[in-house]
Amino acid sequence: MEGKKTAVVTESAVQAALRRGPAVELGAEEEKAMRMRLGASLPRGARLERKVLEGTDAELELLAFEIEAYLRLRPSRAPRAAPRDSRTKEKIVRALRKKG
Repeated sequence: MEGKKTAVVTESAVQAALRRGPAVELGAEEEKAMRMRLGASLPRGARLERKVLEGTDAELELLAFEIEAYLRLRPSRAPRAAPRDSRTKEKIVRALRKKG
């Protein structure tokens, strides 16, 4: 048993390693499980996965949520005007009502 080495890793060391970037020796599912178990966030520059089929209503709805969140979170440079109804938004709402 001379060839085997055992390493003990602390939870904080694993969290720090996961924050620095993707785990090289772990598979995608293993890394995701470790992140969830330890509460380790993704690196700030990491892109989020999009798990939705192109051309579906779910994609359209997700894009609408993303745009809305972006517009709410970006710093405003000028006073905001009163909200107006959007033709595109009305089309989306009508299409979703017909489906459901």
